[in-house]
Amino acid sequence: MLSQVCRSGFQPFNQRLLPWAQSTALSRSHPVQPSTIRNVRSWSNIPFITVPLSRAHGKSFAHRSELKHAKRIVVKLGSAVVTRGDECGLALGRLASIVEQVSVLQNQGREMMLVTSGAVAFGKQRLRHEILLSQSVRQALHSGQNQLKEMAIPVLEARACAAAGQSGLMALYEAMFTQYSICAAQILVTNLDFHDEQKRRNLNGTLHELLRMNIVPIVNTNDAVVPPAEPNSDLQGVNVISVKDNDSLAARLAVEMKTDLLIVLSDVEGLFDSPPGSDDAKLIDTFYPGDQQSVTFGTKSRVGMGGMEAKVKAALWALQGGTSVVIANGTHPKVSGHVITDIVEGKKVGTFFSEVKPAGPTVEQQGEMARSGGRMLATLEPEQRAEIIHHLADLLTDHRDEILSANKKDLEEAEGRLAPPLLKRLSLSTSKLNSLAIGLRQIAASSQDSVGRVLRRIRVAKNLELEQVTVPIGVLLVIFESRPDCLPQVAALAIASGNGLLLKGGKEAAHSNRILHVLTQEALSIHGVKEAVQLVNTREEVEDLCRLDKMIDLIIPRGSSQLVRDIQKAAKGIPVMGHSEGICHMYVDSEASVDKASRLVRDSKCEYPAACNALETLLIHRDLLRTPLFDQIIDMLRVEQVKIHAGPKFASYLTFSPSEVKSLRTEYGDLELCIEVVDSVQEAIDHIHKYGSSHTDVIVTENEKTAEFFLQHVDSACVFWNASTRFSDGYRFGLGAEVGISTSRIHARGPVGLEGLLTTKWLLRGQDHVVSDFSEHGTLKYLHENLPVPQSNTN
Repeated sequence: MLSQVCRSGFQPFNQRLLPWAQSTALSRSHPVQPSTIRNVRSWSNIPFITVPLSRAHGKSFAHRSELKHAKRIVVKLGSAVVTRGDECGLALGRLASIVEQVSVLQNQGREMMLVTSGAVAFGKQRLRHEILLSQSVRQALHSGQNQLKEMAIPVLEARACAAAGQSGLMALYEAMFTQYSICAAQILVTNLDFHDEQKRRNLNGTLHELLRMNIVPIVNTNDAVVPPAEPNSDLQGVNVISVKDNDSLAARLAVEMKTDLLIVLSDVEGLFDSPPGSDDAKLIDTFYPGDQQSVTFGTKSRVGMGGMEAKVKAALWALQGGTSVVIANGTHPKVSGHVITDIVEGKKVGTFFSEVKPAGPTVEQQGEMARSGGRMLATLEPEQRAEIIHHLADLLTDHRDEILSANKKDLEEAEGRLAPPLLKRLSLSTSKLNSLAIGLRQIAASSQDSVGRVLRRIRVAKNLELEQVTVPIGVLLVIFESRPDCLPQVAALAIASGNGLLLKGGKEAAHSNRILHVLTQEALSIHGVKEAVQLVNTREEVEDLCRLDKMIDLIIPRGSSQLVRDIQKAAKGIPVMGHSEGICHMYVDSEASVDKASRLVRDSKCEYPAACNALETLLIHRDLLRTPLFDQIIDMLRVEQVKIHAGPKFASYLTFSPSEVKSLRTEYGDLELCIEVVDSVQEAIDHIHKYGSSHTDVIVTENEKTAEFFLQHVDSACVFWNASTRFSDGYRFGLGAEVGISTSRIHARGPVGLEGLLTTKWLLRGQDHVVSDFSEHGTLKYLHENLPVPQSNTN
């Protein structure tokens, strides 16, 4: 059954594909007409059908995100994946991990099939051991002494190795799958099983019956009876395995069984636009038929007779048959433990083959455009960047009706799907747009002296001067939920600071984001830097975006605490600026003003409860219980319909207490508030440090000494005295706008405006200076004199 396909590679079209396509068409809902079959074209000497074969179960998936719906999956394990590094024996740890992943997917209700190499490697290991043992016995008998001479091991014939290894390989798979209560069955095939109609039907029926019984078929060519391999230098030597690849077998099996997904695992990451390992090589995330000219094929894998070119041909053939394909690395120790499940979950792993080419650029291309556009933006004069921002502010007011109309569509589609606090964030209004325009003009005014500002000047030596100047960070990725007003704010800050920008908004604000991005690019166009700000509209998951460490320099999440935590967890090698939670506290001291306390609590909690700077925990000094001040606060909260959760100590003072809080570390984001009792300002500080999120914390008191103690000892990004928590905002701080509020301790903290999007570089200007001149016997001495910074750069 099918040995020729795997061992002899792709045969001429009229001997292999055409008869198979004709016979397969009989089982399709839409038969392939003879005219269609004759419509073939050749690529790299391999003809293939230009029209994809129709499938009863539908066409291949167009996007990675759809792979999670794959029901029937073939996993092809290449020789490099299955074998050890010495190519004599199996990589048991890697195999165990693959079996575990296949078992997880099988137990999810999917139908899994394996096409595996490894019989030759396993057999070679066994035969080599037997030969060594036999030679050692013969030498001992012949020489009559225990010392053994150096023994030469003959070249082992691959078919003999396969015969010796098949049973052991299958026994190993059976033992591994048994650990997950899954049964596996071995099927050995030769070329006749696909060319002979009756045998092909028998094979098809056997596989379907095994799948029906929830058994994992393990398919391989019958390597013990295949024709001799073509002469090849790789056939020489004991430690080299010369086995043909199973790529064409996997492709044929996938199409024959109408599978949804074929995963081809090898020892390379996927397809590259130039030979892997070269300086300019870039992994191709999605490969489309017709893109063959953009790919340069390197050498074949370290073992096996197939290379990447053979894999691509097999993948394209399977794709035309209606099966989606992903080629990925199954040997990398950091990813092999979850590579199969990651692919099925739609994550960006390896190269995905798709017949549907997106209308717009890929996110990788958008990243490159943002990088290039950002560098051009940084070279503009400050007045030109300010002019762009002023123009954007004008566009927001001039196109107010269009923006509100788009926002209305978002609100209508989100009705009933989003919680009220998120709906409020999603909503735009005339007043919001006017405030946005004012904030943008503030940014424009403050951007005149941002990029290129001299921070320090040092005379290192005579005629050797050093400067530290501000520069853009590079490319920012801002991920935001629900709030379309975030887009022009962040875009203006990126423009002012000369940064390239990638924006990923929530789908709930798609219409609003689209019109706002169009207006942003229109403003950028006045100075030819339209591509500096990109809106990601493709189906990339947030986790995939967080892996683009070569394109993105800083990630700024704007949204729920869960979103921020997910991004912080997913980001690999890219800094994340933001806060995971906004658990803001207000401590009402024993010497607080009655009127001030009630007013501050109301504004902090009720003015906008969904904001990250809204009050979540109110700490009351014990002496204030059952006083007019306490009663006034409680009455106000009742009028505002705020649900109160009692902390443990507060509940102990009450006969009939509100519901006791489940956790003192809760961000409600709604009209809910935790109230707890403390005995002193120090206890309040300790509570904040234990349960807070280092966002914004407030003291209400008339005692200046107590207030200063609180301000100096609370370790949060923003600490206020007799002021609402809601002042923790870039616009209210006079920063014009903010990209977010950071609770990290590196680079920027609190509301992050223009200054937080800049870093520095050092400029050294000399006249033929060399370090050796400053040695012990040199002619120059270090001066290290601080020089005045130009006045124009300090305003």
